[in-house]
Amino acid sequence: EFKSVYAVRLYELLMQWKSIGKTPLFELNKFRSQLGIGVNEYTRMEAFKRRVLDIAIDQINEFSDINLKYEQHKKGRSISGFSFSFKQKKLTHEHIESKRDPNTLDAFSKMTDKQRHFFANKLSGLPEMGRYSEGTESYQQFALRIADMLQDPTKFEELHPYLQKVGFKAA
Repeated sequence: EFKSVYAVRLYELLMQWKSIGKTPLFELNKFRSQLGIGVNEYTRMEAFKRRVLDIAIDQINEFSDINLKYEQHKKGRSISGFSFSFKQKKLTHEHIESKRDPNTLDAFSKMTDKQRHFFANKLSGLPEMGRYSEGTESYQQFALRIADMLQDPTKFEELHPYLQKVGFKAA
């Protein structure tokens, strides 16, 4: 639903950092080219922020699944780059009601949501699970990703030996 091409490009850039929820510092000239802005377009920072960045951020916050904030970084008095932080939006009440019952077993996962998160926390601490880690994520972030993986039948089967190791017994 984005009307700005810059909103689409910025959203794509942000999704590369989805698991972390924040981006590194984007140096200004590289960031402008990543957004597809020509060298002679929006040369004044005021125009760049008003006509590109603010519009893109407003559209992403309104139409996407994340809430986005940015921080500008300066060298002396001039802006040298931007970094972004974002969070997943909470599901609205209607979305929650349409979801399945978290205490009901899924046909393939054999686990309730509580069990999934409980065992995901245990799995996140196993050294042999390191190959599934994305490096810079915390144990909590890793556990959430594992919990999501446990909903996928093929990933569940792949992780089943580790689940047994931390005490899971299929009913």
